[in-house]
Amino acid sequence: MKIRKGDNVKILSGKDRGKVGKVLRVFPEDDRATVEGLNLYKKRSKPKRQGQKGEVVNVPRPVHASSLMLICGSCKKAARVGSRSEGGKKVRYCKKCGANI
Repeated sequence: MKIRKGDNVKILSGKDRGKVGKVLRVFPEDDRATVEGLNLYKKRSKPKRQGQKGEVVNVPRPVHASSLMLICGSCKKAARVGSRSEGGKKVRYCKKCGANI
């Protein structure tokens, strides 16, 4: 999976198509990622104490990695990601501008 926590991504499909957000959490075993403020659903919570009201909370759901595209830090465009070896370390790079991500 080429997406990591903290990356800025663009959503390619679904109700939030075209929106940009930051990756909060990655689930590599399911090939999914949770993006901040996108793909929200309403979760109802019960009151914890007597006299307190129940509330509706917006919670982000994971999105499949195939519908996410990484945004390059240098060219600020959504681009495909490649990997190459530099000094014995595996490095991700932007396929549009060639800069390391």
